[in-house]
Amino acid sequence: MRLCAGGGAFEAIPRPRLELNLAEVKLRLEAAGFSVVDARVMLLLKRGSEATLSRDGRILIKTRDPEEARRILDDLVGRLGLPPPAGP
Repeated sequence: MRLCAGGGAFEAIPRPRLELNLAEVKLRLEAAGFSVVDARVMLLLKRGSEATLSRDGRILIKTRDPEEARRILDDLVGRLGLPPPAGP
């Protein structure tokens, strides 16, 4: 996970890249209480801070707080069964 250039969000990029079924992911996240907007090539998520989940597994978390970003990332990784992120 790294701070984006503008400093207003954190980005997590899985290695290797994934190929997510966004329709299935949307259903799982809605069942968990997330507000989800399907933008066809990505999902816009809201439950507290906003996040964007791309089909290739990239997650953009809109917060300046690294601890909040880590909590959101860990929650999404656990709920979706994604590989755990490496590094801090």
